[in-house]
Amino acid sequence: MPRHFLTGAELGAAELDALLARAAELKREPRSSNALGQRCIGLVFEKPSTRTRISFEVGIVELGGHPVALRGDELQIARGEALRDTALVLSRHLDAVGVRTGPQQALDELARYSEIPIFNMLTAEHHPCQVLADLLTLREAYGELDGLRVAYVGDGNNVARSLATLGTLAGVEVVVASPEGYELEAGAGARLVRDPREAVEGAHAVYTDVWVSMGDEAQAPARREALGAYRLDDALLDLARPEAFALHDLPAHPGEEITAEVLYGSRQRIWDQAENRRHAQKALLEWLLG
Repeated sequence: MPRHFLTGAELGAAELDALLARAAELKREPRSSNALGQRCIGLVFEKPSTRTRISFEVGIVELGGHPVALRGDELQIARGEALRDTALVLSRHLDAVGVRTGPQQALDELARYSEIPIFNMLTAEHHPCQVLADLLTLREAYGELDGLRVAYVGDGNNVARSLATLGTLAGVEVVVASPEGYELEAGAGARLVRDPREAVEGAHAVYTDVWVSMGDEAQAPARREALGAYRLDDALLDLARPEAFALHDLPAHPGEEITAEVLYGSRQRIWDQAENRRHAQKALLEWLLG
């Protein structure tokens, strides 16, 4: 059976620790591995992408492989071909496939019928590749992950859910503050609070995400009104530990979920996060195809 990476829960604690250690090695020596020599990795994008596409394409090349990037409207699934049929065909030509799509169910169905590894580049429910980069960024800053506290303020979305899943696995306490109607579900692994100030108190990092995600545009006015008190600014960051820094998975909207002063200032590691996507994903690909 192929290994898949659909939610992040496929990893054990020791596997996650080893993967992050390997990612740090690959960051130090980006072209030291030929793990994907002569292998072709499919990348299916049904959602727009900047960081995911660049980091995966460059990372695959650095590992000696060949990325095959496809838009959803370039595949026959756009015309109604069954996901099962698509999975069977892709399995005959590629060594692994990443998918950036909407419903988690579509990714799960591809994995069910695939004979090669399927990995999640983003769904509406989960964003585990992003959180691998987040954990690598925290590891770089603090050395150890066990015992850290990360506060997430804003919409309890796919990033918050994956942060709770993988952060808890790494020994990180994840505290999520959201307004009523935007909460992460209980049991996801995070401590849930309403007040962003309560979440941030004692945190080693403060994380936020956009207020209006892809697919939520119709609810934009209501979302901005509900989430207005959850902006990550210097005053909120001041409530965290003195050495704490801001995180954001990008793209950002300065003036909404984060101020420009924090986004471009000295109290953030957001651009390290963006770079670390490549290194963490290279370690993931080695694990999937090892």
